[in-house]
Amino acid sequence: MAKSVVNKIGDVRAKTPDQLSGLLLDLRKEQFNLRFQRATGQQESTGRVRQVRREIARVKTIQAEQKRTAAKS
Repeated sequence: MAKSVVNKIGDVRAKTPDQLSGLLLDLRKEQFNLRFQRATGQQESTGRVRQVRREIARVKTIQAEQKRTAAKS
């Protein structure tokens, strides 16, 4: 599985809401695949599970912030 491109919070903030939704979908797919690999005993990089989980949280946080600022405007 390819590593995600989310490295810095600034990169995530620069994305549009549609890009964030697509990124979130990709991260959730990767999370599912990692869980599946762990269940079948094929997982090689155990630390990636934690990274993906944090990246999902990061994207969801930015989405919530964008919704709040849009509601205020």
